[in-house]
Amino acid sequence: MLLDHLQQKLDAIEAQSLTRFLRAAETPTAPRQTVRGRDGVARELLLFCSNDYLGLAAEPALRDALIEGARRYGAGSGASHLISGHSAAHEALDARLAAMFAAHIPKARALSFSTGYMANLAVVTALGDADAQVFSDSLNHASLIDGCRLARAEIKRYAHVDLTELRSLLMASTAKIKLIVTDAVFSMDGDIAPLREILTLANEFDAWLIVDDAHGFGVLGEQGHGALEHFGLVSERLILVGTLGKSAGLSGAFVVAHETITEYLLQAARPYIFTTAAMPAVAHALLAAFDLIEGDLGRARRAALVDLQARLRRGIEAQLARRPHWRLAASETPVQPLIVGGNAEVMRLAGALEARGLRVPGIRPPTVPKGEARLRITLCATHTAADVDALLAALEVIE
Repeated sequence: MLLDHLQQKLDAIEAQSLTRFLRAAETPTAPRQTVRGRDGVARELLLFCSNDYLGLAAEPALRDALIEGARRYGAGSGASHLISGHSAAHEALDARLAAMFAAHIPKARALSFSTGYMANLAVVTALGDADAQVFSDSLNHASLIDGCRLARAEIKRYAHVDLTELRSLLMASTAKIKLIVTDAVFSMDGDIAPLREILTLANEFDAWLIVDDAHGFGVLGEQGHGALEHFGLVSERLILVGTLGKSAGLSGAFVVAHETITEYLLQAARPYIFTTAAMPAVAHALLAAFDLIEGDLGRARRAALVDLQARLRRGIEAQLARRPHWRLAASETPVQPLIVGGNAEVMRLAGALEARGLRVPGIRPPTVPKGEARLRITLCATHTAADVDALLAALEVIE
């Protein structure tokens, strides 16, 4: 019965053009990568779908730092942080992250996690207890949504970046603890949350602001410290979550908050307590990644991203006149979504691009709202102007 039941569900997914499948990369993460598809054939593709925004994933300095970390600490951590898995490398990583955000969060302390998903689950479930009410942006990442589902707090969703609705919800709340939860850069739209205004509301209504800066860290700010630096925010009400598998080029995540909050997470956050600590070699290599992000290379690559974003937007906007059903989302980040509409249409477009050697994934519901299927174009600083022009030329000729 179970197999028949699941096959019916799979057939329904296929009928809606929602089937997903795996591909296998045979070369390092880079704009041009050899990928094996469903047919088993390996081809070199020009990718516009990686979150390796600064192009650090294949950076030789990080490879060497990872090797050095493995030689020093071995392979696995062996246990959770609170048993025996917390190494000197993890301790140094937490200290570096706390120092990085000390100017933004008074008495900052950091905890590192194995993934951003786990970090979001940890924060929202641990802080969102029965005394709390959570106010969540309607387009928040799935990990924040799942954290809300698992939390004991009452959840109030507000329309995407609708500050008027958020204010009304906060004003009506009688909860002992109020938690506003938002992405900094929304992963499927590329827009940046109005964090300065949201923090003002948090101050006015005695709320706390949980910010998931997965797609802003490394990209935004003079030193690449992300949305808090971009907006110049300073408050003990800030609870920052960041991801280290995107711009930092490796893997993992972190939470930085006032030391009392972080201590409570260490005592109560189940995804931290009951998860094996990440490989210490990765924690060691992340220190080298931060040096690159904050240094000349990071600044140069952020500048390159701005130029590539402008080139791509100019080219697509020139094509929109003859494609009135397409819409380029308003974005000042490397996430540049081209909204097409229907599931079948976006998959046809993605397939036509791949036939020309370009990989740009079609994103469909439930990841995005129904009727807003899109090509999620992401740029890396290691793309060239010629790479962007190749994508524009392909879009131009596809009917």
